[in-house]
Amino acid sequence: MPDKTQTKPSPTSGSSAANALKILVVDVGGTNVKMRMKGQKEATKVPSGPTMTAGKAAGIVKQYTKGWSYDRISLGYPGPIINGRPLREPHNLGGGWVGFDFNKAFGVPVKLINDAAMQAVGSYKGGRMLFLGLGTGLGSAMIVDGVLEPMELAHLLYKNGKTYEDYLGLRGLERMGKKRWRKHVAKVTEILKASLGADYVVLGGGNVKKLKEVPPGAVLGSNENAFIGGLLIWGQDLRAHPIVDVGTAAGSGVGKVPADAKASTPAKVKDDTKRLT
Repeated sequence: MPDKTQTKPSPTSGSSAANALKILVVDVGGTNVKMRMKGQKEATKVPSGPTMTAGKAAGIVKQYTKGWSYDRISLGYPGPIINGRPLREPHNLGGGWVGFDFNKAFGVPVKLINDAAMQAVGSYKGGRMLFLGLGTGLGSAMIVDGVLEPMELAHLLYKNGKTYEDYLGLRGLERMGKKRWRKHVAKVTEILKASLGADYVVLGGGNVKKLKEVPPGAVLGSNENAFIGGLLIWGQDLRAHPIVDVGTAAGSGVGKVPADAKASTPAKVKDDTKRLT
């Protein structure tokens, strides 16, 4: 079972020591590897794909961040993370991720987190939230009253012997076209929201911009929130970098968290990756 990660505030939340850390956030996806630090208006993107091994990704990150000053890394990984390490190789990338020594490769402490979970942490507005990442694959995570539970819903059977990812991921979008894809996004959102008892669903990922309408009970998240999640897992104070309002991928604020969702402020993620430091 995935580790449960506590996101409620601790007595030391917002400590000056945590806020003094210089954190590089790396979001590894099936389409791009994105890198960003506080103070940068947008992420640096490098195409990824099925030939992107762990070693190649580490080399690219070091190449494109040469001259950047950082002492910690948050790395969003497109697969399950157990005890701070990849459980298996990613479906949409090259190999070599399981057992890879990220600390040694980068020369600084690295915390790995499932990529959907990282964006979920940055998107959380309280209560029971389900996050679905519409990208090359289908990312998923749930936060219930401040407790993060990374999930692997993508590879569960959905319809006609195919999985949720086969329909909602890039393969489904290309196979069915936008119109049918949108219908399945709405249907799956409804099914999973009801099945998991979520107060609301946040839809994120690179393909969320292809939706014309927001499914009932859902809001569109901003990719900015993956960056926010990467800061939070090292204990950075939200006040040092305010969260973008849950809205469209452009952050315009369209679509709010349903009024019946319990309100609270996203906070820190408990350090459960000390094995990596």
